[in-house]
Amino acid sequence: MKLGLFMMPLHPPARDLTTVLEEDRDLVKLVDRLGFSEAWMGEHYTSTAEPVTSPFMFNASLIAETKNIVFGTGVISLPQQHPVVVAGHAALFDHLSRGRMIFGIGAGGLSSDWEIFGNLDGRARAMAMVESIELILRLWREDPPFTHDGAHVQTGLNDRILPELGIGRMIRPYQKPHPPIAVSLRSANSMTAKFAGQRGWIPISGNFVAAEDVATHWPTYAGGAEEKGLRPDPSIWRVGRSVLITDSAAEAEDILADPHGVFSWYYAYLDTHQKMAGGDLSTDIDWEAAHRDGMKSARALVIAGTADTVLDHLVAFRDTVGDFGTLMVTGHDMDGTQDLWHRSFTRLAEEVGPKLSRYMAGKRTATAAE
Repeated sequence: MKLGLFMMPLHPPARDLTTVLEEDRDLVKLVDRLGFSEAWMGEHYTSTAEPVTSPFMFNASLIAETKNIVFGTGVISLPQQHPVVVAGHAALFDHLSRGRMIFGIGAGGLSSDWEIFGNLDGRARAMAMVESIELILRLWREDPPFTHDGAHVQTGLNDRILPELGIGRMIRPYQKPHPPIAVSLRSANSMTAKFAGQRGWIPISGNFVAAEDVATHWPTYAGGAEEKGLRPDPSIWRVGRSVLITDSAAEAEDILADPHGVFSWYYAYLDTHQKMAGGDLSTDIDWEAAHRDGMKSARALVIAGTADTVLDHLVAFRDTVGDFGTLMVTGHDMDGTQDLWHRSFTRLAEEVGPKLSRYMAGKRTATAAE
């Protein structure tokens, strides 16, 4: 089992943007030193609480300051950008990083982004995502002349082509034939999981998804893969959790029980946004109730406590969801608590992670012997 880092990121909007971005960068540099295999950064345009508008730009700022970590885009919302632009940016980043890239894509998850880009129709967003990635792959595979007359994008390059000067040619990725493609999963028995399995893409199950729903993702993915004659390997499955290792159980309890703490705020934000995404546009919100609900979500979804407690919970989580390859640990806001979080990530890498990895390897060996 490998360890990865996933950040939306999500910060209280009143915090200084330069400060939180530097905290996020520092965390990526730390986990690179700790041996984490990858770091994922989200993309959002219309929320100052989720302030990274370009994972490519954020990740590029860290290429020279890290050694081994692979950068994931988590995710590029394809309906919000022209696929030719995305193809060019992704190929350039792949070269600048010498192939340290996983290309995470999606249809977009922030409802205010849907509105500003005119993508409020969920089915249309999904179809636009599919059309966009198919065109991106074509651009990386074929030379012009070509015409694309799709339902969502119309483009082509037929006349202004001069190969001797490179005119009319697009750069192609460093990795051949292209960087690995990944998609995020949320709902139980996700059709996106089946779709990804049919194409051999990497599935990523969100940290905000209940373990019982996460447990449906791999069987659904595997079913899609098998339909296309592919052999699904759970080592490619990334599974997210929020994990905090504390010095004592009391310390963890104090953090979880804080109605305005990092976890209650995180889930109050997510829960409120989900209501908005579902069509509830009321701004008359009972914030005290929202934070209480956030605390309930945190208790159900966050794994926090001493190293032994965290290991026990991660073992139980693995037994619920099944085998996977990478535990994607969420990066949360660290206002005034950087030392706490950095110690937690360090202990996860040095103490808890290796024990969990050995447990999972033992389970695989036992299964193979049956």
